[in-house]
Amino acid sequence: MEKEFARWLAHAEGDLKKELQAVEGDRAEIARRFGVKQTFGTAGIRCVMGAGSSLLNDYTVRRVARGLAAYLLGSDLPRTCAIGYDCRVNSQRFAAICAQALAAEGVKVYLYDRLCPTPMLSFAVRHLGCGAGIVVSASHNSKEYNGIKCYGPDGCQMTEIPAAKVSEEIEKLDYFTPDKASFDSLLAAGTIEYIGESVWQAYYDRIAKECIEPQLVKEAGLRVVYSPLCGAGGEPVRHVLGLLGAQVYTPESQLAPSGEFATCPNPNPENETAFAESYKLAETVPHDIVLATDPDSDRIACAIRTADGFRRLSGNEMGCLLLDYIFSAYARKGTTPKKPVAVMSIVSSPMAAQIAQHYGCDMRITPTGFKYIGATILELEAEGRPEDFVLGFEESCGYLKGTYCRDKDAVCTAMLICEMAAYHKLQGRTLLDAMDALYQKYGFIAATLQSVVFTTPEIKAACEKKLDALRSDPPREVAGRAVLTATDFASGTRRTMATGAADTLDFPRENMIRLELDGGNRVILRPSGTEPKMKLYYTAVSRSSLADACDTAAALEASMTEYLQK
Repeated sequence: MEKEFARWLAHAEGDLKKELQAVEGDRAEIARRFGVKQTFGTAGIRCVMGAGSSLLNDYTVRRVARGLAAYLLGSDLPRTCAIGYDCRVNSQRFAAICAQALAAEGVKVYLYDRLCPTPMLSFAVRHLGCGAGIVVSASHNSKEYNGIKCYGPDGCQMTEIPAAKVSEEIEKLDYFTPDKASFDSLLAAGTIEYIGESVWQAYYDRIAKECIEPQLVKEAGLRVVYSPLCGAGGEPVRHVLGLLGAQVYTPESQLAPSGEFATCPNPNPENETAFAESYKLAETVPHDIVLATDPDSDRIACAIRTADGFRRLSGNEMGCLLLDYIFSAYARKGTTPKKPVAVMSIVSSPMAAQIAQHYGCDMRITPTGFKYIGATILELEAEGRPEDFVLGFEESCGYLKGTYCRDKDAVCTAMLICEMAAYHKLQGRTLLDAMDALYQKYGFIAATLQSVVFTTPEIKAACEKKLDALRSDPPREVAGRAVLTATDFASGTRRTMATGAADTLDFPRENMIRLELDGGNRVILRPSGTEPKMKLYYTAVSRSSLADACDTAAALEASMTEYLQK
């Protein structure tokens, strides 16, 4: 570690060298910057920015791009790569470094001419026939983070096998190999080419086809408060909502792209705090719905004004609303697919499966990660029936309608939410009224999320130990509710607690445990794939009210918290 620090101190330049000089002799800081090995996985690399091999900086970014170039050159894939980036500090710089590194190795690079949402990059990979894609973004993380997320030729995030090959190539490379050519010379030679307006327009034209009854927005005179949370959604979301005829109001403090996130330090629409500025604006303008997208505009959430404030719909609730609306709109238009297929992650609300069953739709369950939803679309394409794909969603506010890209898309979803809100407005309802109707029809289900952050190695080790203990000796009850089955997705086995009998699951292996409780309740535990935390997903069911279901979910969380703290 000390030796690597000295090597970086000798080779680093500019501000990164000054940063290292400032921590010379500080063993704890040197350990933070060099003590953790950076790993490239299916989500690429996401970490804090700064000088050191454990952090994200010019040298670690360039090394990743060169590894991707080596992988492409050694494969049968097209030697082309599309690159996009969001609003974060250094995102544009890192995108240019990636473009330069790839192009210098002989890979043709298509670089977005300005910041763009992640789904637009996924679209560009497919539209331009590229062998790979890169998004420079840390999604909804706080401002000190950034990341390099890589995509395959299908527009999906890289899966395990290609990601492992890229990782292998990265490990062969040194951080300080000099550049072979300048960015400007590669741009002049045409090896780097900017993605222009034609691709933006092709994306807009394609997602417009996903609207079912777009005229409803004008008919309803829909009014929207929308915030891009200082991110990449500002231009495209406002553009498509304007085309629909919606009246859009945006908080001025969050309209311009900024990686500082001054008024939304936690720029994640899953969190209530991200809506603070939007709520302030909504108090002063007439509106029907409030929307917010995260910095790379692949996640979106919606809130509705109530008598005593605002209520933000959860990712699960919006997924259920969209699924129900799409099928009802298809029925009105007579365009329901013959064999419709919807997809949701395993941690999402079981209500969605009930809605799918009601409409005769095949609901497929995947592991967490939108690449698995994208893989389902690939399967449908291989079967010659991509038109049967209706909707894919995750509880973390990610949705996709259509097969034009293979990642969640908040731009297209914003259009769909507005169309859906307009439909219900014309019927004299709000989205909250529509959600309450679904609860009355399918039962009251509360789905909540708890995160245990690994602030120290000791906390991480303790949580991992608890996870292992759960595998070997699951609890017999949680919050007074009997555990019926305990499923270990890492080994692919499900144990029936009453008998001890075990059976094998036909499901991809994942580091996750699920406890099925009586009354249809459940607890799922899994480490995050992108952040230093463990996530606990609670699903609680009630026959009487949503409040009762929420109370049960809170009791489950309290019980599991006590278990983890023992």
